[in-house]
Amino acid sequence: MIKFLLMALAFCGAAHAADPYQPAPYVQFQHAEWTKNASIYQINTRQFTPEGTFRAAERELPRLKALGVDILWLMPIHPIGEAKRKGSLGSPYAVRDYLAVNPEFGTLAEFRHFVDAAHGLGLHVILDWVGNHTSWDSVMYASHPEWYEKDRHGKPHPTPWYDWDDIIDLDYSQPALRRYMTEALRYWVRDVGIDGYRVDAAGLVPQDFWDNAAAELRAIKPVFLLAEWESRDMHAKAFDATYAWTWWDALHAVADGKTDATSLYTYYAWNQKFYPKQAYRMLYTTNHDKNAWEGTEFEIFGPAVDAAIVFSFVSEGMPLIYNGQEAGNRKRLAFFERDALQWQASPYTALYTRLLALKKQNTALWNGEWGATMEQVPNNAPKQVFSFVRQNARDKVFAVFNLSAQPVQASFRDDLHVGRYRDFSTGAALTVDSDTRFDMAPWSYKIMIKAD
Repeated sequence: MIKFLLMALAFCGAAHAADPYQPAPYVQFQHAEWTKNASIYQINTRQFTPEGTFRAAERELPRLKALGVDILWLMPIHPIGEAKRKGSLGSPYAVRDYLAVNPEFGTLAEFRHFVDAAHGLGLHVILDWVGNHTSWDSVMYASHPEWYEKDRHGKPHPTPWYDWDDIIDLDYSQPALRRYMTEALRYWVRDVGIDGYRVDAAGLVPQDFWDNAAAELRAIKPVFLLAEWESRDMHAKAFDATYAWTWWDALHAVADGKTDATSLYTYYAWNQKFYPKQAYRMLYTTNHDKNAWEGTEFEIFGPAVDAAIVFSFVSEGMPLIYNGQEAGNRKRLAFFERDALQWQASPYTALYTRLLALKKQNTALWNGEWGATMEQVPNNAPKQVFSFVRQNARDKVFAVFNLSAQPVQASFRDDLHVGRYRDFSTGAALTVDSDTRFDMAPWSYKIMIKAD
């Protein structure tokens, strides 16, 4: 009886210690401090320079530092399969060996030198990781065919329903595969010094694998993990950031004239209520997929492109620049061939430099819980005008976008937007009060920064 009473008391104590009525944090890890105001720059190594090598890319690092980016995301650097290869060079996402470097780009020593040089400039480097599948002639398939999913004929197969016929799917029900892939992820962080990963098609791999792998990586050092997926679950234990696919889709629909500015409300309502404040959502106007298969940002957003770019920096989210955007690149880059960027002087260099500096310096625009929540400023033309404030005790930004093909005179209600500002575009000082009106051209924006 005494033993039973002691057990009951212990149980009650444990129950009280874990009070079910106390809110529990959803995100169960800490972001690396260096991500708080970071922006991402994607390097398509094959097309980034005329040479398409690590050594050539390394020469561009001082320029990227001056531009103001923080995290360099390199598309897959591993050897590419030859079996069922697409094009003459193949897809970087058909990986043959996770522990080696594609000789097209250089050597492991040259990649290490690139990473060290980036670190010397205060930049961080993440690799594109393709965990769902490998090439048909992967070194893993040669030695461990049991690590692959099989069709009804007992043969390996590509990801169902997609046209990815140059790859075959891995089987994450195999503990040995999970151990191998986790150790491969650890290798590039521990032995080569990279700072994290962008994970391709992250949702096609079981979440519990990423949860464990993330914990093992963060036991080595603070890393940044970006999932190519859109899911709240990924933020709990594994990923710092996920793609804001629905943000891009909504903004594209507005620019295409298929809907109006209010179509963005659903995204922002979900972002504020459904996603934890700590979650980073990656915003972009283009990336390697969009550019190659759907068109450049100029093709996709047309006259709305500048507003879309600025929106991606002042909204809640972590902005991405795809290589060449700062040069106003208007070419769809080939995916399976060499197709080097044509670098040229462009006003977009100055625009991105100023946006990156604003993002870094203005604490209201920082990422996740480091930054301020967007608060809607009601206006007289909600189907055309999208307006909001982000503010904290130190900084405040009042943003107004005319997301329509018609001019509008915008006025605002309440007093959230009232204050003294500096115009981001002109540097002019202005005072905004309850009677302020803005005459806004089609697809224009006004970004106002709280005056000191």
